[in-house]
Amino acid sequence: MIVSSQLFEAYLECSTKCWLRSRAEPATGNVYAEWARLQNETYLEDGLNRLFASHPESDRAITPPIPKNSKDITWCLAIDVRWRVNDLESCLQAVERISSEGRGRAAQFIPYRFEFANKLAKKHKLLIAFDALLLSEAVERDVNLGKIMHGDSYATLKVKTPTLASEVRKRIKEITALLAGNSPPDLVLNRHCGQCEFQTRCSTQAREKDELSLLSGISEKDRKRLHNKGIFTVTQLSYTFRPRRRRRESRGKQEKHHHSLRALAIRENKIHAVGISNPKLEGTPVFLDVEGLPDRDFYYLIGIRVQAAEGSVQHSFWADDAKEEKLIWNDFLGVLSEITNPHLVHYGSYETIFLKRMCKRHGRPPAGSQVATAVDRATNLLSFIYAQIYFPTYSNGLKEIAGYLGFRWSGSLTSGLETIVWRHRWEA
Repeated sequence: MIVSSQLFEAYLECSTKCWLRSRAEPATGNVYAEWARLQNETYLEDGLNRLFASHPESDRAITPPIPKNSKDITWCLAIDVRWRVNDLESCLQAVERISSEGRGRAAQFIPYRFEFANKLAKKHKLLIAFDALLLSEAVERDVNLGKIMHGDSYATLKVKTPTLASEVRKRIKEITALLAGNSPPDLVLNRHCGQCEFQTRCSTQAREKDELSLLSGISEKDRKRLHNKGIFTVTQLSYTFRPRRRRRESRGKQEKHHHSLRALAIRENKIHAVGISNPKLEGTPVFLDVEGLPDRDFYYLIGIRVQAAEGSVQHSFWADDAKEEKLIWNDFLGVLSEITNPHLVHYGSYETIFLKRMCKRHGRPPAGSQVATAVDRATNLLSFIYAQIYFPTYSNGLKEIAGYLGFRWSGSLTSGLETIVWRHRWEA
């Protein structure tokens, strides 16, 4: 069984994705996945041009064959290196050969990868370590260093590949065992689904099977524990909820989240509530929503809506680039200062983090002012919903709950990830 770099990458994200790619299953479409693929292709081309510019034409090679002896290699930079060694296969994006200094010392080979993301994850380091392992076997010498060129500034991260070699070999064994079987792995939805080209397919199958992983936040450990009890579906889980009277000493503490109660709410199509608290919204509610690019730690849009005598009034503050982030923050604070006793209301932790970062990055409003009070005492509605109010939805996502309550988005936006695509398209 040949393990390619494409299958290795897919396995790091999801075993089902790895299986589907190995069987050449057609993708069902995903706006973000397609955009990310095109971004990486463009970034790779630009990155290779930068590398090419640093080497004379006589030192470059394109798709060189596997050498019989590494001493026969004359190029200093090769791109599109399509090599298969033993049971491994990879299209190494670039390989640099650094000549030895002094007699008896072998030349050093360094694999390159190019990622458009400004922030790298462990997955990217394991991928360069996979390339290093294949390269090591091809040239029959140790490859101890890999380089990842990434981000808007084309920064280069050096990765010491030997520290990851054991994990790479372990993953390769797991992939080999997975692909040797005739049946796919158990379908489990995970965080990667929103970025995957098979999202629609897997989501449809999960709903048909009433799979437990449909419930947002349920861990692999929880699933295995429930499987051991003979519980495999959301409907089965719904029959296990038993209301319990809270002990006196536990009153006032955060209620525990019950996946079984969410399952019950879904089965009955009813909202269930446990220990409802009454959030006090003193003053004028100002509903806040923020959009940004997490990859850049950059916020480009602040939106607020205020109920006034003449109806709802909306303000939108847009930044063309990172330099204008401070401007929209100050404009936002300026509008807040004109509202009588403003009380910020938002949904989720994204805005909580935003407020803290902006105060640290661009300055806090004057101490003791009503704006400072609004920023410090912003209300996160999700904190009142979590573990207390259970909607008949698979998650507490705002779009999902709003959809249940009868609201519909006027545009075609289906996920928060798509806003990243829209912003990049606008910049282009």
